[in-house]
Amino acid sequence: MYRYVDEISDRDPLAAVWARFAAITVQTGIGYLIHNVARRLLSAPPYLYPFPTDMPASPLDILALAAHRDDVEQTCGGTLLKMAQLGHRTGILDLTQGEMGTRGNAEDRAREAEDAAKILCTSWRQALDIPDGRVENTRENRLKVVRVLRQQRPRVVILPYWKGRHPDHYTASVLGYEACFLAGLAKLDVGVDLNVAAGDSPAGATGLLPHRPFKIIYATLYYDVRPTFVVDITDQFEARFQALMAYKSQFSDQEAGKGIFPAGDEIRSRIESMARFYGMLGGITYAEPFIQKEVGLVEDLTLIPVKSI
Repeated sequence: MYRYVDEISDRDPLAAVWARFAAITVQTGIGYLIHNVARRLLSAPPYLYPFPTDMPASPLDILALAAHRDDVEQTCGGTLLKMAQLGHRTGILDLTQGEMGTRGNAEDRAREAEDAAKILCTSWRQALDIPDGRVENTRENRLKVVRVLRQQRPRVVILPYWKGRHPDHYTASVLGYEACFLAGLAKLDVGVDLNVAAGDSPAGATGLLPHRPFKIIYATLYYDVRPTFVVDITDQFEARFQALMAYKSQFSDQEAGKGIFPAGDEIRSRIESMARFYGMLGGITYAEPFIQKEVGLVEDLTLIPVKSI
């Protein structure tokens, strides 16, 4: 716990104070509650502020990267909401604008993505200008993601699984991983910070200092593979479903794409069936699946969750 505090103390002193408070009190139920309520208030998403504010944004705790607007809502939306409810600052980076979608257009997707982000209580969301249907792992595209990683400085990054039906999805996975690595290279020049160029203090340049996420995990819902772990989203399932349904141009019944998309009254049953399946694997009602490439670390064998028999 204190090792993590030391890592964040330089980039966010206020967050470090609360992290140290948590290290002392999180062992008790009331301490855990106080810590997360306080942190939640201090890191409220921008749209919750009742008036414009110059309050500097803290680094993101968790950033989910995906090829298209609505991918995150389908694969890890419940997890992002749960993390936000625990007091973490969460964000979403969509690589494309959604201009190639069978239904709707980029403008529709932008409005719907904003509505979905509010439901999921995300602190930050942005879409890059990589062409929809042509997500390619090029140097230019990697640098676009690197800039975001250095600006938002997430500790955890959620990527799509590296296999799948849609080329954009599995390419986004490899592109995202390589960008996470490159973002930590001190000598990699990704361009001039516009705030500094405008004459702001050197502190404005901190968003482009090298930064490499501590943890990368992969959302596997789009591919049939046994997950390393699942996240219990039983309490978040309804809101997660509503976030997906915010994409009205995508999921409302219409002639366009009739042979591709399920009927509206069938969507919920499919979403629920998948969430129940992964929930069953973890011994709970609803869950979202993930893979990590690293070996897991256990400190106390008696606290490992999920019954064996």
